[in-house]
Amino acid sequence: MKKAAFFDRDGTINVNTGHLHEPDKLEFIEGTPELISKFNKADYLVIVITNQAGIAKGYYTKEQMHLLHKVMSSRLETEYSAHIDAYYFCPHHPDFTGVCSCRKPDTGMFKVAIADYDIDVSKSYMFGDMAHDLKAGEAMGIKSYNILEFLNSDYTID
Repeated sequence: MKKAAFFDRDGTINVNTGHLHEPDKLEFIEGTPELISKFNKADYLVIVITNQAGIAKGYYTKEQMHLLHKVMSSRLETEYSAHIDAYYFCPHHPDFTGVCSCRKPDTGMFKVAIADYDIDVSKSYMFGDMAHDLKAGEAMGIKSYNILEFLNSDYTID
């Protein structure tokens, strides 16, 4: 089984500008790209688990989101020698598309990623900036941390 570091996207990897979908507005949270690189070097999968309600709300398309992820991945690789192994996203919002099982704090995206990659949750981490991020990780038995608190601690990676 593999170990993984799961990351929320907006407010965790990148500055949350509200429904980010324009690559030229992508700004990384200080310290997160370096943390991703450390997990890469420690042989963890790095997986993004992100709610993208802007798709349901009609603010942007899945194609625009995928382009942003491609730019994010390219910049992480070029600027930080870091990489993301997979992106999982929820394009729903209960007010627009109804209730789903993938939108955090539900655990649908985690369940799919864990099955796809044969992940050992007991050896994995979840990072987010919101309570629903941490609640979802904890519900799956994953050690879950607020990204800013973790980055400002004297952390070690197992």
